[in-house]
Amino acid sequence: MECFDDYIVYVDESGDHGLESIDKNYPVFVLAFCIFKKNSYAECIAPNIVKFKFKYFGHDQVVLHERDIRKSKDCFRILQNSQIRQSFMADLNTLVETCEFVLIASAIDKKRLLDRYSFPNNPYDIALTFGLERVFLFLQSNVKSETGKTHLVFESRGRKEDKDLELEFRRVCSRNATGKALPFEIILADKKTNSAGLQLADLIARPIGRHILKPKQENRAYDVIKKKFNCNQRGDFLGWGLKVFP
Repeated sequence: MECFDDYIVYVDESGDHGLESIDKNYPVFVLAFCIFKKNSYAECIAPNIVKFKFKYFGHDQVVLHERDIRKSKDCFRILQNSQIRQSFMADLNTLVETCEFVLIASAIDKKRLLDRYSFPNNPYDIALTFGLERVFLFLQSNVKSETGKTHLVFESRGRKEDKDLELEFRRVCSRNATGKALPFEIILADKKTNSAGLQLADLIARPIGRHILKPKQENRAYDVIKKKFNCNQRGDFLGWGLKVFP
């Protein structure tokens, strides 16, 4: 039987990775890697997310999507009621805060990228490379994580996009700044699969982008999230848990 790692990683993005036209209100691309211990994920995190859904919707088939929550769309129309929204957001922040996971994120400032490079690489590819390298270095520092293959779960985005992502993923695993082959395997999953890990990653990516753009603006979600970033021995997360480029 093949040997697997003690960790699983869920990945989601915020923003458009294209460079042809840049949204002036959100000119960043963020890729968030949420690293979970499998035991904690199976025994605590996934069940707590189900309980949260039962409380507000009566069933667990709702997919937590940051954009729909922010805009009170579809099944999140209940959030148009200010009292319900206040309670929902407080409970959601508590849910994220109590979930045990390590966060690594790559953020690409697309305006600065174009200003600095005449022929820049695709922001998604840049963010993916930074993220995979840092996930590997984190896992390497944990003895139990070296027991086997680590699966990284990405949201499926369409046949062509998935094919391009898989090719780039395997390229980075073969050649990267660590000088080692990364023992990773990619899984592409539709958001409708109702994966707890993918939903958490979705909730986390955008607040990081908003903080980078407006660091002085109040951002309760980011205040919760920043405690999850991987840090060095001095407690610094910039460059370790959060890579902003360029």
